[in-house]
Amino acid sequence: MTNDLDALLTALYVKIDDEITGTRWLGRPPRLTDSELVCLAVAQAMLGFTSESRWLRFVHSRLGAMFPFVPKQPGWNKRLRAALPLVKRAIRLLATDTDFWFDNHWIIDSTPVECGRSRPTVKRSDLAGCAGYGYCASHSRFFWGLRLYLVCTPTGMPILWSLANPKLDEREVPRCSIVTGRGHRPSRPAGDHGQGFASKEFETDLTLRGAELLRPSFKRERRRKGELLLKSVRQLIESVNDTLKGQLDLEQHGGRTFEGVAVRVAQRILALAAAIWHNHKTGQPITQSLIAYDS
Repeated sequence: MTNDLDALLTALYVKIDDEITGTRWLGRPPRLTDSELVCLAVAQAMLGFTSESRWLRFVHSRLGAMFPFVPKQPGWNKRLRAALPLVKRAIRLLATDTDFWFDNHWIIDSTPVECGRSRPTVKRSDLAGCAGYGYCASHSRFFWGLRLYLVCTPTGMPILWSLANPKLDEREVPRCSIVTGRGHRPSRPAGDHGQGFASKEFETDLTLRGAELLRPSFKRERRRKGELLLKSVRQLIESVNDTLKGQLDLEQHGGRTFEGVAVRVAQRILALAAAIWHNHKTGQPITQSLIAYDS
């Protein structure tokens, strides 16, 4: 099997069509199936199209043989926003179809998802009430938007993710994500490269669920188990965030509502999961690499 975008889309279409989508339409079926919609969403993120109008023109001119029908921009936007549950299921399906799902360690981190910069945007945005002001210590900057909490394997395969107001306690959001994760029971250590998730309540809650938190020790605290490994863990999670922001344009999502931002963030996480899944299946040496799919 070759390792390019056409091969990835073909394998992804077969996987989604066989295990998620099916005949569920009582009336006339849509001309663009759910499997085709997922593949187009992945291709858009892979090729770096942040403008939907430019993307649809590209599909009509270059991908017409693979996708005979593509709706116009209003129809595409409507179908994409309605596909958020489908995209979430696809991410979980790809994660469980790899050996990475059984990894002994998972990594937790958060990163900003900027949604606006000007004061008028903050006042008039439909994201008011969901988004807020926050501070990113890694880049020493303030931002207005949401914060993405991501749980992934050391290879970068996404396991759980959630979007939240940056003013919320960083320990509460991952706890809720783990509790509400469908079919997920933590049974492995969770690594955190910083001390933002450090609290006795959070560690106790993870222990009761069969997981152990690995984090740096405080100044007056004894050296914790596995602390020497956290420097390399930080490089792993930073590489995942860099891929999402640098190659998949995470902060150029263009969403104007919470549902719009959520599905566009999920679209990019799905693209990362699909690339890692396909690289793993084709035996590539670097599973997190997206170079073969960006042209």
